[in-house]
Amino acid sequence: MVSEFQFINHIKKRFSLDRVGDDCAVLPQNRTTDLLITADLLIEDIDFRVDWSTTEQIGHKTLAVSLSDIAAMGGIPTSAMLSIGVPQKLWDEGFPEAFYRGWHKLASQFGVELIGGDTSRSPDKLVIDSIVLGEIPSGKAVLRSGARQDDAIFVSGTLGGASAGLMLLESGQPKLAKTEKIIDRQLCPFPQVELGKQLRKLGIVTSMIDISDGLASDLLHICEASGVGAVLIAESIPVDPIVLEIADESFQAALNGGEDFELLFTVPESKVSALADLPVTQIGTITSDRGNLEVIRDGTRETLQPSGFQHFS
Repeated sequence: MVSEFQFINHIKKRFSLDRVGDDCAVLPQNRTTDLLITADLLIEDIDFRVDWSTTEQIGHKTLAVSLSDIAAMGGIPTSAMLSIGVPQKLWDEGFPEAFYRGWHKLASQFGVELIGGDTSRSPDKLVIDSIVLGEIPSGKAVLRSGARQDDAIFVSGTLGGASAGLMLLESGQPKLAKTEKIIDRQLCPFPQVELGKQLRKLGIVTSMIDISDGLASDLLHICEASGVGAVLIAESIPVDPIVLEIADESFQAALNGGEDFELLFTVPESKVSALADLPVTQIGTITSDRGNLEVIRDGTRETLQPSGFQHFS
């Protein structure tokens, strides 16, 4: 069966879609600024569960996943369009009012204005189409395709929290004080917009992506776009400390879990000192072995097979 990413690559080649392939489309806006556009489709029971989340949390997450794409380009979000297909039952329960309340609460933190969209009835599941626009100085968008051999690989924050939070929700375990933070990372993620902007302003980042599918899968996206390979140091990957306490497979949660919406990026080794004051961790090195990912764990080097989330597999 053709995977989601194989299909996207096929369509890109079939119709010569040269602008497709990054977290956002980048279009010239005027002499000094480029326009960023991202689109995300969220489907009930695939991207969220209404029985796990408050309606406000669903509104928050809808915007957060799109803002994370803007962050991955080093951009500044400005406006959005939002379309929702709502089942009759949720409509009658007042879902739209609470949904937009959650959406606008996050939007106000980043100065994002809702400028349009559509509302319709869905026969069964809740369907959400999120489009966010942003801007960036002309020619300064950070793409996936700029990584070069010997670049250092960095990641922001900690990893595995969202995946472990999902695991707890799926298992039906009660929400405890210790686990509340990682459950919130799944239900109410926070996009790294300010950090993305800081990294872009440094002028040293050669490639960047947000971690939505999983560290390994998203690193592979960078490698494929840049024509390079990578080697990770397992002991350097910053696993969420709560995940280390509660999950037997904490390393796998960090490596393949996804939805942490942290930033994964590369910089020349000679420039890493410029990152000293930022909440980022060096986790590996870019190699010349195109498309090949490896991980060194307990002194053993092995090929890494990404197994992050895919819509079709």
